[in-house]
Amino acid sequence: MTEEKGPSGGTGLPASIEAAWGLRERPAKGPKPGLSLTRIVDAAVAVAASEGLGAVSMGRVAKELGASTMSLYRYVSAKGELYVLMQEAAMGPPPPLPALENGAGWREALAQWAWAQRRVFHRNLWMLRIPISGPPASPNSVAWWEQGLQALEGTGLSAGEEVSVILLVSGFVRNEALLMGDLAAAVEARGVPAQEVMAEYARTLDRLVDPVRHPSLSRLLKSEVMGTPDEPDYDFRFGLERVLDGVEALVEARARD
Repeated sequence: MTEEKGPSGGTGLPASIEAAWGLRERPAKGPKPGLSLTRIVDAAVAVAASEGLGAVSMGRVAKELGASTMSLYRYVSAKGELYVLMQEAAMGPPPPLPALENGAGWREALAQWAWAQRRVFHRNLWMLRIPISGPPASPNSVAWWEQGLQALEGTGLSAGEEVSVILLVSGFVRNEALLMGDLAAAVEARGVPAQEVMAEYARTLDRLVDPVRHPSLSRLLKSEVMGTPDEPDYDFRFGLERVLDGVEALVEARARD
């Protein structure tokens, strides 16, 4: 077996994804000595980390490796496939959840799972720009999904409800990381502290807001909450707890049923 582009081995997955699962042997060397799927993915990740996902192309990765663009297609058939492999490499396997090991309960386990995902996203913000093309199908992404489902064992939720909870929590984590990443980038581009940016925004709103047309915003501005520094990660912690409150209400309802 080889890793060359072609029909899958019955899984319906591209050859490179099957190789990630260990279903295809990796060739000892490619068209250019030393070229390998691992080197291609590592180079693509390095470009994305330094310049953003938009800078990643087959031609750019080939240039980084000193190879021809066409030689990469022996390992990866399309840029979308390369994105999946880049995400697989950056995500890595999920870390152990202490709550699962000490029996602390589903809520603490799911919270630890969410925080672990967030740390990965904040280390690799470019990942959040990858278009979602389908459910998880690479080894590490499936391992994260499995761990999330394990956290929900014993809750009494149906299989469909467990999947919906995983989508709800992971969607919240992804959205918060994207929002915070974009805000951080905007602040960095301004070259001033985040608190100063927020204070300036509050002053701008104060000039624009009409107490008659915007009574709620007016009350918010008078409270000066926008000029008060938040605790580190406050918004994420607050939002995650409210999401888990909702899940807990569902778990309790199923227990009553």
